[in-house]
Amino acid sequence: MKQIEIFEITSPCVGVCQSGPKGFCLGCYRTRDERLHWIKLEEDVQSKIVKACGIRKKRAQQNTKRRKTVENISPQLNLLDTPPPQK
Repeated sequence: MKQIEIFEITSPCVGVCQSGPKGFCLGCYRTRDERLHWIKLEEDVQSKIVKACGIRKKRAQQNTKRRKTVENISPQLNLLDTPPPQK
């Protein structure tokens, strides 16, 4: 059964419009094709894209958080490889 949307689904665009390393927009997390064809898509497809964008954004934020953690730990791990100072 197809759900009827009461309100028009607005574009998730936030005006950043730059592609990231995986091809998703760094602002709204849509693919190039999703951005290009947004106006022509049916509302149920737009709704699915908005949900997918939320998931993509969450994953990107988690990956950024992991990268920062690794960057903070890496210098500490390098200290373990250095020999103790000679007396």
